This record gives sequence, C-alpha cells and structure tokens, in this order.
Amino acid sequence: MFEHVQKRHRVFFVYIGGESPLKEKYIDAASELIVYTYFFSASEEVVPEYVTLKEMPAVLVFKDETYFVYDEYEDGDLSSWINRERFQNYLTMDGFLLYELGDTGKLVAIAVIDEKNTSIEHTRLKSIIQEVARDYRDQFHRDFQFGHMDGNDYINTLLMDELKVPTVVVLNTSNQQYFLLDRQIKNAEDMVQFINNILDGTVEAQGGDSILQRLKRIVFDAKSTIVSIFKSSPLMGCFLFGLPLGVISIMCYGIYTADTDGGYIEERYEVSKSEIESQEPTEESKEQEPRSGDVLVPTVQGPKDVLEKKKD
Repeated sequence: MFEHVQKRHRVFFVYIGGESPLKEKYIDAASELIVYTYFFSASEEVVPEYVTLKEMPAVLVFKDETYFVYDEYEDGDLSSWINRERFQNYLTMDGFLLYELGDTGKLVAIAVIDEKNTSIEHTRLKSIIQEVARDYRDQFHRDFQFGHMDGNDYINTLLMDELKVPTVVVLNTSNQQYFLLDRQIKNAEDMVQFINNILDGTVEAQGGDSILQRLKRIVFDAKSTIVSIFKSSPLMGCFLFGLPLGVISIMCYGIYTADTDGGYIEERYEVSKSEIESQEPTEESKEQEPRSGDVLVPTVQGPKDVLEKKKD
C-alpha cells in the first residue's frame, strides 16, 4: 500500500508511531490542510528500509524521490512546516502558484525563460536552477523554492518593470520584494553564491509593500489595463473611456451654463432694485411742491427799471 501511494502522489505526509501529543497535532494539521495535500499514518514496519528514524513517533514528508523528517526544534510549528513542505522542490510556476507560495514564507528562485526558444541560454538557466534544487536541497529547502516560468508577463506586473528574458529573479511573495542578479550565472556554483548573498543580506532587496510602492502599483496596474484594452480592441477602448468622458463633459457644461444664467438674473434683479430706489426720492420731492390753495411764500422782487422809477 505504501508503494501504491508513492506512485500515485508526488507529495504526501506520513505519521509513524502510536498515540502521542504529536499525533494529535498531526491530526489537527491534517484536518486543516487536507484540501492541499495527502496525509497518512502507518507503523514503523511499513516504511521503506532506506528511511532512518532517530526517534519515534515521527512525521515525514515524501517528495522529490526522497524524504524529510519533521524536527520540532528546527522547523517550529507542525502546521507551518507542513504548509512549507507541501510543494515539490522544483515546479513550473504561474501566477496562482506564486500566490499560494506566499503563505510558505519561502523565497522563490525562478528562471524566467521562453519555452518556445530552444537557444542555449534559455535551456542553460533552466538546467542550472534544476541542478541547484536537486543537489542543494538539504541546504536550501527550508528557505527556498525553485522553478521556472514561461514568459515574463506576470513577472513584469509584479516587478512593475520590463524584465529581460532569459534571466533569474528571486521573489519574496509574502511582501512582494525581489532580488535581481548581481552577476552572470554561468553554472550552479554561481547560483549558489547568489543565493548565499541573498541570505546574508549582501544583495539589496527591491520593491516591497510600502505605501509608496502600493501607490506605484495602483498607477502601474491602471496604466497596464488601459494599454491592454486599447491594444486588444481600440474601438472598445474608445467606447469605454469616451462615453464616460462625454457624459461628464456635458454635465460640467450644463452646470457652468446654469451658473451663468443665474448670475445674469441676479444682476438684472440688482439693477431693477437700484432703479426703484432711485425713483423714490424723486417722488418724495414732487410731493413737497406747493399745491393750489396753500399759503404762498413771498417772492423776492427784482430791481425796477428806469421808467418805473420816474413814475414813482
């Protein structure tokens, strides 16, 4: 039955031993992660002869034609260890898989290549990553996940930059940081040196999930979406962006003209009001003029002429 399971599943976990607190933790982890991988329990006689166990009970993961034993002191929480080890050491990457790897806390070393391109450079980088994943698994499997990706479209959106192909990039999918090559990778030893430099902090991390980086990502995503729409269907792009802009323009014009008419009416109202106020004093002055029957005020006589003086 063990051989049958090993043929059917590329990754599976086995608890070996009797009742123990470790088995209770294993059952809890299995009930939580059963949708992602496979869990079994067995006696010590079931496991192959090449498996050596220092102590019992134990939890093992079988993958990549080998096995790894859970060590509580080095690996920490059992559920976290299972979540990290539920993937093969080398994988063909895509966007969904990179999203899942974000929960493992591992760095992901990816050879970004064009699988349709059969040139030496493309195949060489892929084989170097495979060699490091296979020959240095005991050294790096706790911290690194390895794989290759066909094309750079997804990586470009993640890095917000145009990545040259072929190349190698190391991603920290938990915080969106990335590391680019600081040397030319000629063989597996160069790749191992690059990984060690990342672990000891010699290579500077780029990107991240800071507020500035998030704003840049929003702008980049919006720009990429608009460009992709116009490239795929220019008429649809004109309709999607032209129609809302046209409606907004008409609304703004209507609001502007409404304000202008309102100001003109208000101005005419002020003019008519001032005219009415100017007419009121005139009417009051007319009312103050003497009417017939009223006592007349003597008028001042002008000087007499010469004849009137002689008559006098």
